[in-house]
Amino acid sequence: MIDIASSHSGLGTLLFLTSVTFGSANTIEKRDLYAPPSPFTGWGYAGCFNDSVGARTLTQNGFTSSAMTNTQCVQFCASKGFYYAGTEYSAECYCGDSLKNYGAKVDNAGDCNMPCNGNATEQCGGPSRLTMYNTTLPTGPIGPFINPGVNGFGYLGCYVDSVNTRTLGNGMQTTGGAGSLTVALCTSACHAGGYKYSGVEYSGECYCDDEIRNLGAPADASGCSMSCNGNSTEFCGGSNRLSLYQFGYKPPVLSSTASMMSSSSATSMSSSTVVSMSSNTVQPSSASPSSSSTMSSSPSSSPVVVSSGSTSSSLSSMTPTSSSTMISSSSSSSPVVVSPTSSTPMSTLIDSSTMMSSSSSWVVPPSSSSWAVPPSSSSWAVPPSSSSWAIPPSSSSLVVSSSSSTPVTSKSSSTVDSSGSSTFISSSSFTAVSSSSSVVVLSSSPTPIPPSSSSMAVSSSSSVVIPPSSSTSVPLSSSFTVATTSTTTTTPTPTTTIYSYKGCWVDNKYGRVMNYQQPDNSTETVDICIALCRSQGYAIAGIEYGVQCFCDNFLRNAATNTSDTECNMACPGNSTQKCGDGNRLSVYSNLTDITVYPVPTVQTTDLPGSWKYAGCLTDDAPNQRALPWQIILTDNNTAPNCIAQCSAYGYASGGLEYGNECYCGDQSDVDALGLTYVSENECQFACSGNVTTICGGARRLSYYTWQGPPLTSWNYASDDAAGLYQFLIGGVVVPLVTQMAVNGKVTFLEKSGTGIPNATGAYELDLAQINNFTGAWRPMHLKTDVFCSASVTLPDKAARQINVGGWSLDSTFGVRLYWPDGSPGVWGVNDWKENFKLVSLQAGRWYPSSMILANGSLLVVGGERGSNDIATPSLEILPQVGPTVYCDWLNRTDPSNLYPFLAVLPSGGVFVAYYNEARILDEASLLTKKELPNIPGAVNNFLAGRTYPMQGTAVLLPQSAPYTDPLKILICGGSTPYQGFALDNCVSIAPEAPNATWILERMPSKRVLVSLAALPDGTYLILNGAHQGFGGFGLATDPNHNAVLYDPTKPLNNRFTVMANTTIDRLYHNEAILLDDGRVLVSGSDPEDYRYDQEYRVEVFIPPYLMGNLAATRPIVNIPTNQRDWAYGQSYQFTLQTAVTITKVSLMGAGSATHGNSMGQRTIFPAFSCSGRICKVTAPPNARICPPGWFQLFALNRNNTPSVAVWVRIGGDPAGFGNWPDFDDFRPLPGV
Repeated sequence: MIDIASSHSGLGTLLFLTSVTFGSANTIEKRDLYAPPSPFTGWGYAGCFNDSVGARTLTQNGFTSSAMTNTQCVQFCASKGFYYAGTEYSAECYCGDSLKNYGAKVDNAGDCNMPCNGNATEQCGGPSRLTMYNTTLPTGPIGPFINPGVNGFGYLGCYVDSVNTRTLGNGMQTTGGAGSLTVALCTSACHAGGYKYSGVEYSGECYCDDEIRNLGAPADASGCSMSCNGNSTEFCGGSNRLSLYQFGYKPPVLSSTASMMSSSSATSMSSSTVVSMSSNTVQPSSASPSSSSTMSSSPSSSPVVVSSGSTSSSLSSMTPTSSSTMISSSSSSSPVVVSPTSSTPMSTLIDSSTMMSSSSSWVVPPSSSSWAVPPSSSSWAVPPSSSSWAIPPSSSSLVVSSSSSTPVTSKSSSTVDSSGSSTFISSSSFTAVSSSSSVVVLSSSPTPIPPSSSSMAVSSSSSVVIPPSSSTSVPLSSSFTVATTSTTTTTPTPTTTIYSYKGCWVDNKYGRVMNYQQPDNSTETVDICIALCRSQGYAIAGIEYGVQCFCDNFLRNAATNTSDTECNMACPGNSTQKCGDGNRLSVYSNLTDITVYPVPTVQTTDLPGSWKYAGCLTDDAPNQRALPWQIILTDNNTAPNCIAQCSAYGYASGGLEYGNECYCGDQSDVDALGLTYVSENECQFACSGNVTTICGGARRLSYYTWQGPPLTSWNYASDDAAGLYQFLIGGVVVPLVTQMAVNGKVTFLEKSGTGIPNATGAYELDLAQINNFTGAWRPMHLKTDVFCSASVTLPDKAARQINVGGWSLDSTFGVRLYWPDGSPGVWGVNDWKENFKLVSLQAGRWYPSSMILANGSLLVVGGERGSNDIATPSLEILPQVGPTVYCDWLNRTDPSNLYPFLAVLPSGGVFVAYYNEARILDEASLLTKKELPNIPGAVNNFLAGRTYPMQGTAVLLPQSAPYTDPLKILICGGSTPYQGFALDNCVSIAPEAPNATWILERMPSKRVLVSLAALPDGTYLILNGAHQGFGGFGLATDPNHNAVLYDPTKPLNNRFTVMANTTIDRLYHNEAILLDDGRVLVSGSDPEDYRYDQEYRVEVFIPPYLMGNLAATRPIVNIPTNQRDWAYGQSYQFTLQTAVTITKVSLMGAGSATHGNSMGQRTIFPAFSCSGRICKVTAPPNARICPPGWFQLFALNRNNTPSVAVWVRIGGDPAGFGNWPDFDDFRPLPGV
């Protein structure tokens, strides 16, 4: 599996699928695949090369795509400046400057045999094979550019730094080390560490801190000119220069130091005005006024308007002149629309790919990722990065005029408001036009004009800077209007569009009274601060110390109004304005009334449940949080909200930090780090959901603990009570499916391609010959690949095993049958039978599930059409009855719903759980009968999944006579999407209950790729898997070696017992099944990962009921052959070899294990009675409580020690499988 995350990464292997044309299930046409000889200029096909998941041939970059082609991959690698590009597994692309890990061309070019997802006629590698391309032309990287922000951090600028006096004091290690550093990796690491600031320097260094230290200050942008080691398209500081980011800061404009807009000379408009992008205001360009300007500010629906024909005292007086117009873009800003005013017609359409050659024209193509740059002295370049700002029009062409007449038209309904010589166009979309001089086109969405390190001259009296796409003609005159658009918040609602002065306010008496500080500005003005706050949706702006600007929607910390004379510091950008003073804010707002909240306090009352406040706790352990589960509650973090979520998921410790962060965990997490309590003064951040209460501080937790009855408690077994892992035998295959057979043997099925070269695909393990390796493993044979198929035991007389689906082509339609024969110690002669042309599924299925229905038919559910292909969102029945049944819920949740969990319900219906959803289907129509609540996931991520690829496991809890209690289903483990954080809980539900709800119980450890085996005493063994990852090759880490026993008879939240450990890693493709002697056979692990071995060894887990001398006391049961075929509700007899007290009789459904799914599993405790050595058992009453099939019967003594199982069939063969399929290839048939 590819090591680069993608939305489909969980599908593991992305296996081989050549192109097919479907006519019917019996007709498949294969076509040859080709490698395009030159998919991109300067690149050529190099051949088919070897590769490995654990040791990649191309290691430097890559991606996955559901529409992959070789052209797409080569273009990507070329754009990054690499010399090699390779495609693999239909959907994967890799890049590099050289071949690594002994990568070389293979002799057989046919090994690259998988079609590209985006073009089924061309090859995109194969399993561990790359379709390789290379170039000798140095392509050169794009950029670099400034990354405007990621992971919640916004770019502040280029800052000075020094080795001895660091601006940010904490050096931080990032994934992949210095050689792989990107802005995203550094900001992610800083955020994980709880820091406010993040900075990158010298291409490979990452620093974090909660404050800017040692007089760190902005520096010239040119100092941050070194590209990131891990991404050549973005800047990572420079020598003694930090590219600095702040968490929560939202730059009004995404800027780039790599771009500069200029024309060959600055020519004049008829009115002369400087437009400052950083302030969205019009400021004087000379000291000689000829008119004044007015700015009004409002939410985005009512943009700010600066008009050169009126005056307003709400801000400042601004004076345009008549010499030249300069648009200054030296700092970031919100979008600005400049409307020229000249009455001119317009005519020329230029396609977006056209470059203008005129020395006075700019052309901006309509793409968010590309720009056209004219080959002239006035051309200007703009970065093609999707993360940088762009100016794309909404259509595929630009409107550019070469004449001097230029009308402006608008397609949407527009309001034209003309006053004197001013014109303001109020519209959601515009079309830009130009005269013979210059054009800048803005998108219809609020897209900023790109800033630059120098000012931009807009030349000619008819120059235009406006949004595109319009059709309503608007006359232009000699003046212009500046409008700004911005983002608004829903609360509070502004009572006016004008920001007015609200007085001088005391700051920092009890903490900051405004929460959102902007970067210091040495040219600060009231206008600049107001525009900055308004552009970010805030209703209040405050200026302090001359250079500081703060934004908020209310005042905090018991702010008090004071005399205006205390705000006496002149604004550095306008000495006629006052910009606060020391701890004094000059406050402006568009609200009539400003809300002032009191100083926040710790919430110690009205807490949910038995929670109590414990104190202000340090959270400054290196690289580790005090509590492991983080929840970001941007707008609603409060103590009750946070800790209620913690306790709902079984966590007895909760904490709040930085105002908007919630953490859950256990006291043991805190104790392990040796954290201590500190003064309450260090926890002073107001909660994002309630500014009157405190939610921690910087690396400080407002810490709460649960003081009531334990939310969860686990038992820890020792000695014999812990059970035992024991080596059983060396294997010959890494199994995909294991299944107990009625002949006392175990069938092993393996996928093709990852095992030993001479394997036959199937083997039967004879447990009676464990000491004879050759005799223990009987080779069997398969014709098609069973990778990711489904198996069950049929209810026919022979207890044949059926396997359906598979990897690709014929395999996905495959139906395979095996009639178990032979006896313990004696090899059978039967083998797997299949003929896809005679018997097949109606739809190709990779990763399906299967189950015997109450009517005895086989239900096959879901899957995908083939290797990493589209979904097969349907159900079907074998023997075939009607067409497939489409399921929108499978289509909607693909690919997270594979190997869904199935169960026949006692009330009639089919339970199905898939991804994080569940429903009940009508047993006749198979249409949805009832939708169940969504399945709980992780405490911090409700999108966590339970089925493959976020693979958990599921079982049916015991049903006991008289079968009046509702059936319950238990699902354990799984993981979160994208991150692959394994879940540490199980959930259960009684789906038929009127108000069915999920009950959550915490497990002792996290698990994904988990297996679960039902035991004859009614307990369940949870084992195998990993603490982190997904299903798929190479996608899981940190194996979980511990076994856990779940006992549903114990009180809720006290049902888990920690058992023995193994030393063997069991990751992707592991299995666990119940043997006839009551042990659990443990097998498999096929990670295809250099970190973990393919696992051939077979173990058994010995449960406590067989430990010590208990095995010697097991009952010995005999059932005559004529008593082994049971009808519903009838009584049957068995005898004991010696008279012992039987406390329990269990019927265990014949199960098969694969991918955490125990298909066929069911635990039933029927009514029974014993007299001496004779016992009578009453069969379950109907097929809904006990679907037709084969069951292991166990009799248990007072120690819960089970007998060796005797197989019985219950309910007959109502679907007639014993006479199916009636073809020579499958005869003889066992009969019903």
